Amino acid sequence: MDLYWLEQIETCVPQANGWLSPGEAAHLAGLRYAVRHNSWRLGRWTAKLAVASYLHLSHSFPALAKIEVRPAPSGAPEVFFENQLAPLTISLSHREDRAICVVAPAAVELGCDLELIEPHSDAFIADYFVTEEQALVARQPVADRPRFLALLWSAKESALKALRTGLRLDTRCVIVDLLSPPAASGWGELQVRYAEGKIFHGWWQVADGMVRTVVAAPPPGPPIPLETTARTPDGPPCNHDPRRFLETHDLCRATYGIAQWPIRL
Repeated sequence: MDLYWLEQIETCVPQANGWLSPGEAAHLAGLRYAVRHNSWRLGRWTAKLAVASYLHLSHSFPALAKIEVRPAPSGAPEVFFENQLAPLTISLSHREDRAICVVAPAAVELGCDLELIEPHSDAFIADYFVTEEQALVARQPVADRPRFLALLWSAKESALKALRTGLRLDTRCVIVDLLSPPAASGWGELQVRYAEGKIFHGWWQVADGMVRTVVAAPPPGPPIPLETTARTPDGPPCNHDPRRFLETHDLCRATYGIAQWPIRL
């Protein structure tokens, strides 16, 4: 099963809002705080470009305005095109100045997450991870634990999104297994176990101080990067994809420091 993904940074987002639908423009006008305002625009811009690329639609402002991302009752994003539910599934995540959107066929259980690598306390580990995950963290070199914790946490968030619950569920009800380091595609393999034998299969990547994870059911292949013809505010196409620099597994290891970050299972 194929997954497609797109990543954008805040400087890719046009200053004008002609790519928003009337309903989205009205929602944006009600966001009082600049951080929330900018984050919401970045997320919607990324999602609309990803959907337009997936459906082979124009990336012009009028075409993008016909795509609308609305929250379902669960809070999960749903895509409408010309007020009709689009035949696809998306998951969306944004953190700091960047966002990712993953697109899959309709009815796929899908979740993605973008997480900043940062220190966490021992209390955080005790509160949000099961005993076997805590033991796995303890086996990592101290300097590598922030990256490792970000990866585990991100995979949990992706799985909770696929379950369409988000953090309303206890994070300890999903358990992460890392199966392989990144290959030539730039992605490593993982799985997340949920109650009653349900398993989400997925992928992980570390780049630019961030962790990216995506999980799905049925099991997906490595995420395929989407191309966009949209322009940055000052002109050139904006295809922000860390994976585009990765031509071999050795280059991946050299670029992301994976050779110095063994996962001790």
